[in-house]
Amino acid sequence: MFTGGKTVLIVDDDPSIVRALKAILERHGCRTCVAMDGREALQKIDEKKPDLIILDLWLPEIPGEMVCKVIKRNEKFKDIPVIMVTAKCTEVDRIIGRVIGADYYVNKPFDAMALLKLVQDALGINDHNVIPH
Repeated sequence: MFTGGKTVLIVDDDPSIVRALKAILERHGCRTCVAMDGREALQKIDEKKPDLIILDLWLPEIPGEMVCKVIKRNEKFKDIPVIMVTAKCTEVDRIIGRVIGADYYVNKPFDAMALLKLVQDALGINDHNVIPH
């Protein structure tokens, strides 16, 4: 179980992905908040100050790429790790993800345990009992 009740902002417009991510993260002790589009994501980041952001690229209102750029260019938020979880899965997409500031890049569909390991790494949790290897 994660310690400290870290807050993870889930940004995805697919309700089934949101439900799955919430269930996985909350089962492991994380608090979650959700944004269904890019504009709401930027508002929630400012309101909730999450410890981690899981961000889809294909979003209504403001695309995920732009949301990531805004996060990483803002002094208050630039140190919040971003895990991009997206169906865009070419090597070019991965490179673009890194260039715009994503700390990790995960393809959909994702493996829950592999994603949890990235969450653990992104949050700086080194407890080997948190997620089974």
